[in-house]
Amino acid sequence: MSDLLERKVGIVSCSGEELAEGTVARLAALKVLNELRPRDTVTICLPLFLAGGAGDRAFAKLHPTVTVDGCDLRCAAHGTEKYSSKPAASLVVNDLVAECGLARPEGRRRLNAAGQKAVEVTAERLAALVDQALGKEGGTAPPSEAAAHEPDAEQRKATCACGSGVPVTKLSIGGQTVELVALPLIFRQFRETGRGLDEESKRELFETVKIYNAVPPEGESSYREAVLREYAAFCQKEKQA
Repeated sequence: MSDLLERKVGIVSCSGEELAEGTVARLAALKVLNELRPRDTVTICLPLFLAGGAGDRAFAKLHPTVTVDGCDLRCAAHGTEKYSSKPAASLVVNDLVAECGLARPEGRRRLNAAGQKAVEVTAERLAALVDQALGKEGGTAPPSEAAAHEPDAEQRKATCACGSGVPVTKLSIGGQTVELVALPLIFRQFRETGRGLDEESKRELFETVKIYNAVPPEGESSYREAVLREYAAFCQKEKQA
């Protein structure tokens, strides 16, 4: 993958509330996002993801994901694989509880002591899986108290998609509306490096777009025309800004 997009891990958490293990999954994910690995992770809203959230699905296609489910139904893992790509790693809370010999969590809204312990153990395991997905040895030191209150940490709490969305652009290609990801990022990178609209730059631009988007061979010509038209409009808008 190109280094165009900052590499982070998306955490997809179970959203079920019928079992205490679902609450454990969500609280453990939040602990990793806000305390243990705030600079390495973003969260993906599972209901929005399953409902067709384009930005979250695009992120999951372009970045590694780690899923954490409460039970063996593995809704987060199966949903991520079905709509984007197979997770880099998956974790099931009730399996981890059994593996570590912990007491079963109780309390769907307010966890008992066993549930709180399960949150700690699950969060530590999730953090280790994030490190593995990023190829980091030895992990990342937890941030200082000040760092935990930086805007990026607060942003994760305030928004549904929590900053995970990759920009998605809708273009009309061959009489159909097609969604392409990361176009503004690609366009800005090309413009900042001084590339214009000469043939070599056009070729490199379209090859970069193809890294992040599946382009059918039979439609390559029409895709290329649409992308270059969009890039020309982007450059014109930048000049006027």
